This record gives sequence, C-alpha cells and structure tokens, in this order.
Amino acid sequence: MAVSREEEARELSHEDVANICRTYMNEEHVAKVEKAYHFAAVAHHDQRRKSGEPYIIHPIQVAGILANLHMDPDSVCAGYLHDIVEDTGATLEDIQELFGPTIALIVDGDTKLGKIHYKSNKEQMAATHRKLLLAMSKDIRVMIVKLADRLHNMRTLQHLRPDKQRRIANETLEIYAPIADRLGISTIKWELEDLSLRYLNPQQYYRIVHLMNSRRDQRVEYINNAIKMIKDAISDLELGDNVEIYGRPKHIYSIYHKMVTKHKQFSEIYDLLAVRVVVDSIRDCYAVLGAIHTNWKPMPGRFKDYIAMPKSNGYQSLHTTVIGPGGRPLEIQIRTHHMHEVAEYGVAAHWAYKEGNFNGVKQSEDARKLNVVKEILELRSETKDNDDFMQGIQSDVFSDKVYAFTPKGDVIEMPKGSGPLDMAYQIHTEVGNHATGAKVNGRIVPLDYEIKNGDIVDIMTSSSSAGPSRDWLELVSTRRARNKIRQFFRSHDRKQNIEEGLRLVERELSETGFDPTSLMAADDTAKVAAKLNYHSAEDMFASVGFGDLSAKGVANRLTSDIRQQRRDDKQKAEEKAVMEGHQTVDTRGPHDSAHISKGNGGVVVEGVDNLLTRLSHCCNPVPGDDIVGYITKGRGVSVHRADCPNIKHAAESGQRIVNVYWDNPAGDKTNYNADIEVEGYNRNGLLNDVLRSINNNTRYLTSINGKVDHNKMAVIHASVGVRNKQHLQLIMDALKNIPDVYVVKRVIS
Repeated sequence: MAVSREEEARELSHEDVANICRTYMNEEHVAKVEKAYHFAAVAHHDQRRKSGEPYIIHPIQVAGILANLHMDPDSVCAGYLHDIVEDTGATLEDIQELFGPTIALIVDGDTKLGKIHYKSNKEQMAATHRKLLLAMSKDIRVMIVKLADRLHNMRTLQHLRPDKQRRIANETLEIYAPIADRLGISTIKWELEDLSLRYLNPQQYYRIVHLMNSRRDQRVEYINNAIKMIKDAISDLELGDNVEIYGRPKHIYSIYHKMVTKHKQFSEIYDLLAVRVVVDSIRDCYAVLGAIHTNWKPMPGRFKDYIAMPKSNGYQSLHTTVIGPGGRPLEIQIRTHHMHEVAEYGVAAHWAYKEGNFNGVKQSEDARKLNVVKEILELRSETKDNDDFMQGIQSDVFSDKVYAFTPKGDVIEMPKGSGPLDMAYQIHTEVGNHATGAKVNGRIVPLDYEIKNGDIVDIMTSSSSAGPSRDWLELVSTRRARNKIRQFFRSHDRKQNIEEGLRLVERELSETGFDPTSLMAADDTAKVAAKLNYHSAEDMFASVGFGDLSAKGVANRLTSDIRQQRRDDKQKAEEKAVMEGHQTVDTRGPHDSAHISKGNGGVVVEGVDNLLTRLSHCCNPVPGDDIVGYITKGRGVSVHRADCPNIKHAAESGQRIVNVYWDNPAGDKTNYNADIEVEGYNRNGLLNDVLRSINNNTRYLTSINGKVDHNKMAVIHASVGVRNKQHLQLIMDALKNIPDVYVVKRVIS
C-alpha cells in the first residue's frame, strides 16, 4: 500500500488508475470503475480547467489518489464522479440509477451548495463545509474523496490568481489539513500543509527548501551511520527478516511551524531527519526501544508511548530522542507494520479494499466510532447557525489536543487550553452540571486551571448541587461545555425567559410606535418563529429572554410588512414632489442648456434644472467612469459609478434614477478621490515603495493605512487624488510593477 511522494504527484492516465485497481480489485469491480470513468469523460467532454487542460484530467487524478490508498470500488468511482452534479447537466438521480445509492450519497456529500443564495461568500462556505462534515458523519468516504479532490486542486493551484491561491490555501490549512490529521491520513495531511505554505508564505517556504537542500549530503550520511548502528544494536534480538529501518525527512510545514511557535532558527532544529524502525509485533517494538536506550542515552522529556496511549485518530508508535552519533540528538520512531499503515493512511486504511473482500457495513460501523465523527454530530445538535458550527469545529474539533486521565485510568481527549469544567462536560453533561470542584494530581485546583498532558483529573460532584453558575461561561474554553451550560439555563429558567422575552418584544414595539396587541397574535408570532428557525413562538420568546436573540430583531420581523408599506407610500409621495418641483423635458437633447443642470464635480444632470449634485463617497466616481444619478431624499442627486453595488437594485428597477454625464470626461485641474487596495508580501520597504510610486504619479495622497495577517501578507488601502480614469489606471499600473505586490485593485467602501 505504500506509495512514494513522487509516484503520488505524477500525473496519471485512466489506464494507470485502472492498472492500480487491478492490483487489488477483482474484474467486476474494475469494470465498475471503468464505467464511472467513461460516464465522467462524456459528461466533462467539452470542459477545460483554468490551466487549459481537459477537465477530465482532474477526476482521473482524484480517482488515482484514492486508488493509491487502495480504497474500495465505490470510493474510486466517486472520485471520477465527484464534480458531475456540480459542473455538468447530469443529476444525482442519474448517478443513483447508474451506480447505486452509496456512490450517489458520496457524490452528494461532496457537492457544493450552489442553488441556495447566501448573503456572503463566508456564509456560503460555512454552509458548504457544514453539509460536507455532516455527510462525512454518515459515510466517512465522503471526506476521503473530498481530501483527494482538494489535494489535486492544491497540486495545480499555480493556474489561479494570487488572491484565489491564498484564499484556497488558507482554507486548506484551516479546514482540510486538520481533517486529514484527525482522520489519521498523514500522507495527505503533510502534502496539504506543505502546499498551503508554498502559497501563503512563499518566501519562508523556498528558504526552508533551500536550507534543507544545502546540507542534504551531510544529513544523509549522518542518518546512514545511525541506521547502521541501530542494526548492530538490535542484531541480537532475533526479529526476523521483516524489519525495516530507514530515514524519514521532516516536512517543510512542520519545520516552519516549529520555527514560528518555538521561536527557533533553522539551525536550531535538530530533528530535520528521523529514523523509523518498523517491526512485526508490539513486543518487538519495546524490545527495540530497550536496545536503543541501552546503547544511547535518552533525552529527558522526549519519550512518548503512543502504543499504550494511542492518539484519537488511531495513531500508534513509540517516539524517543536520544544522544546519537557524534553527540547530536536523534529522533527514532518504532512501530509495527500495521501501525505504520494506520499512521500513513488513517481511516482510509480501515476502508481499504483487501484481498478482494470488502465489508462496507462493518467498516462503516468502525468509522462511526471515531471521536471526530462523534464530536461533529454533537456540534450539529448544539448549534443552529452555520458560522457558529464552523467556529466550533475549528476551536473544539481541529485544535491541538491534550490528554488527561480520570482516577480510573480512562484517557480523556480535549482541546488545548481546556480546564476541569471542560473535562467534566466532556465526560458527561450531568457530571458537568453537578461539579463542585476538581483535584489535579491529588491537589485541589481552581476551576480556571489549564489541564496539561498526563494530568490525573478528579472531578468532584454533589447530587445536591444547584447546578452550574453563570460565571462558568467565563471559565470554560470549549463550545461544547459553553453550550451545555447555556442549555441548562434555558431549560431551568424557561418560564421566566418566555415571560421576559414577551415583555422585551412588547416594549420594543411600543417604543417604536406600534401597538403590541394588534401585532402579537398567535399566528403572527408563530410565522416569525418559523422564519427564525424556532419550533414555536415560546421557544423564540425564551431565546429573547435568555439573551440569544434580540427583541429588536423579533419586533422588526413582526412589523416588516407595515414598515415596507410606509416606505412605499413615502417614496411615491417624495417622487411626486420632486417631479412636480423640477420640470422634466424628454423632447430635447442632453446638451440643451435650457434643460440641464450642471452640478458640482463637473457632472451634468439631464432634463432637470437647478438640482444639486454630489459625487457619492461609497464608489468615488472619476471622469471617464460610467455613471448614473440617484434622486435622494432632500439632498439632490447622488452620482454613482454604474457598477456600484449600492445603486444596483435601484438601477435595475429604474426607480429614482436620472441620466447624468461628465461635463469634461478628460477631467480638469480638479482632483477626484479614488480608493485603491494593494496586496503583497510584507517585506522590508514594501510600504515605502508603495508611497514612492504614488508620490511619483500624483501630488494628492488623502490617506493610507495597512495591516498584516499571520502569513505576512500585507493589505494597504490608499485614497489618492486623480484627474480622470486614465490617470488612476497609470497609478495602479505603476503599483503593479513593485516587487512582491500581487494585486492592485480599485475598491468600493
């Protein structure tokens, strides 16, 4: 099952994928994979990727990644079909009819939510990720196929714009690499992290690559000597011929992460290479460990036994760091062949098709036992909002973990930073609700104590406890514990919360001039509750009383129809007043001076006399831009760029829109404000170069500010004075020529 990184990254043909499948599948299953390929090839026949290559190359590579993992036939078929519903005319019903419900479920889980309109891209992505994660809880293969899809997309990311590269790389580092880690698929996790770093911080990525290559020969010689000495040390153990000993290179992202988190220079990181020893049995693992510690002195605090205490993703191995040849530290990992397979392929190893025999039902049951699946299902039941769900996933599920013991010796896994109350609620809701204190390693500790790896934590409880205190919300760090505490108060104080919620909504209605009695009929409040995703009006009012929902939001929903009618009536009256007060003439040309109004900013209003005009500050139009005028309430005509999103709805409906044009499209001595955004790598001198470029092309710089993210990417906002659109383009072109500047664009505030 082991495949080299070079072989994985090589572009495969369908024949290559079919040949890989033949090494472990029977002919019937290979034929099913062939059928999926031909269906995908026809569906994608006229499509191309951003690189210009035929689109079918992407599904072939995804299927190839899955075949190299020795995944079952349904997974490989889903690899070929994963983009069918999203990008072609084929439907989910077509896939179910041709390939069965299992493949249809996997494809559906990997299909983005494209038919639902969301207010923002962030909300769209949160909803898509939630759908994907919940589909993964039904069948873990949904996520394995998605990881293969993301891996190939990351391998070909160079064909996209720099801003898209960074967005996708950041999403990969925050969502998909942690998922691969929690599923134990390290062979995919490491590559996703390395590729993400390449686009998020290219300077550091290539610097580390260069430093690793510069002394590669010395490190290889050192590792070869260490391997020879280990072989000599274990030669008397009679381990058989199935022992493997080899050097393991450190991955680029792990080196970068260690440099950042531990504030170390590259030269201070001694475990750039490690030695891995793979044997037949657990007994042999400990025998090898004993032989190594007999010959080399182990470094204190650098031994970890993941065999006795496996990680949550199933990872098992012995890790030790010893003072090796030449007095230099040497990291050694010891594991069995089965442990190695699980370490590299994680849950994919459990789903692997072996010896032509695949028991999908049993493997599905095994997958459901994964902690990550349990945590996702619990978060689904505790959160309604997509964004809240994704924040919970990132903070509780994909964060770094600590492992503590109960007094009985059970291991409890929690996010790093957790305290005794987080652990209490992790054990059971009732343990948390009745907790009165905690002991750590036999000593009483405060409830804000931060649990460390290996702590023995004894949660003290009392059946007579009145329950959690509201102060606990400030003491817990996990969303799970916080949600459980809130659920307690919602249930415990439900009647009072309903009464308080009713009172707050009634007061809000009264203060805004509405009659609560006429607006809060049972049918009306039930409709509003349904729109806000509550089961009943009582649930909605309880939420208002508890503080989860604002009374103003409910009042606005109850009065939305009345307020809309008032706005419509007011708008009609104002339009009538404007049109009666300013005679409109449509029979004359736009340059007839008797029927035009030349306002400030060099803008001419067609067909209206003596009307004030002003340039809108949201889009800052400049001479040469296509513009439209909007009749405001009492402030004349506001002039916008034609592509300004703030005027889009009014322009489409034609309401309150008038024709305007530039008196002098080439501009004059007047300087018009324009807002631009510059994105680039935050090297020394970048801001000075941007300022110098702007000053070389305009005398007017109204404001400039910037920020830097954790990946050292700088975003600089500047407001500059320009004569016209051509002058603005000259300034932007000059900025694009600055080294390490990736994007220069005009923005709308």
